Amino acid sequence: MTFRPRPLAGTALLTAASLGLAACGSDSGSGSGSTAAGGGELTVYNAQHESLTQEWVDAFTKSTGIKVTVRDGSDTELSNQIMQEGAASPADVFLTENSPAMTQVENAGLFADVDKATLAQVPEQFRPSTGKWTGIAARSTVLVYDKRKLQENQLPASMLDLAKPEWKGRWAASPSGADFQAIISALLELKGEAATNEWLTAMKTNAKVYKGNSTAMKAVNSGEVDTALIYHYYYYGDQAKTGENSGNVGTHYFKNQDPGAFVSVSGGGVLKSSKHAADAQKLLAFITGKSGQEVLEKGTSFEYAVASDVPSNPALVPLEDLQAPTVDPAKLNSATVTDLMTQAGLL
Repeated sequence: MTFRPRPLAGTALLTAASLGLAACGSDSGSGSGSTAAGGGELTVYNAQHESLTQEWVDAFTKSTGIKVTVRDGSDTELSNQIMQEGAASPADVFLTENSPAMTQVENAGLFADVDKATLAQVPEQFRPSTGKWTGIAARSTVLVYDKRKLQENQLPASMLDLAKPEWKGRWAASPSGADFQAIISALLELKGEAATNEWLTAMKTNAKVYKGNSTAMKAVNSGEVDTALIYHYYYYGDQAKTGENSGNVGTHYFKNQDPGAFVSVSGGGVLKSSKHAADAQKLLAFITGKSGQEVLEKGTSFEYAVASDVPSNPALVPLEDLQAPTVDPAKLNSATVTDLMTQAGLL
């Protein structure tokens, strides 16, 4: 299972290839044509895990006969790409790991409305209030810890406690990643700018910085650091394989509507620029439908199913037991978070 998306070869290369697709794959100027009528393919800009999205599109193509081209990149990379391309973007669908990238594209006015029937498949807490995109999966914040050094009753009751002096040098994170920045976006929405700035300033002193959540968890497992703030699926994915990077690791869920109990919604949306809008809507409906969500239930991504009443992978702590805070994904602000983290010296 691949946990980090493959970077694009380069912006110029992507743009050139994308414009070529736009020229040869157009069904109609209205953007409402179908692949069956026009003979084109859907183009998905994908910031989700490559293996998960490939399972989705393979199942979709098998079910509908509609072909899909997937272009992989990171949340921020692809949202910026869509912003640069604007109305000329060849993307039909944008899929992300975290919500802030979706909000960036939404705020630029580049998403079409999601079909109401698709929105109806997803509970309100797993989609933005605006209806301009929808949740397709979710992941939970978790504090992983070295079981050889710590017991549950020795762990912080709140994520905010990691700012206290007693946690100096004892926790790790990957602040440059979209995962961590989504967590901070939730902190900003829940507690405000002053509290977020204070916590980030303390983080600069207290936290050990690693590149990537897997690396941070591996550091806990090896005894380099006591704890790390990451997403849950890194632990479950490693456990499902050899467990070599998580054998000494326990998972601590903050619960109690704490900012550290934040559940991040992975998003999917249809671009206004789509020349195959009807088929793009079908793909989003498929991913949020029973068959698409069963890919999460039965697969090895270990992300949470969020739609069509499909249960999540049974290995996971049930979503309802996480006691996550209520956060409207449409209000997560990546620009302000980046500014605050830069001011704190974390970026």
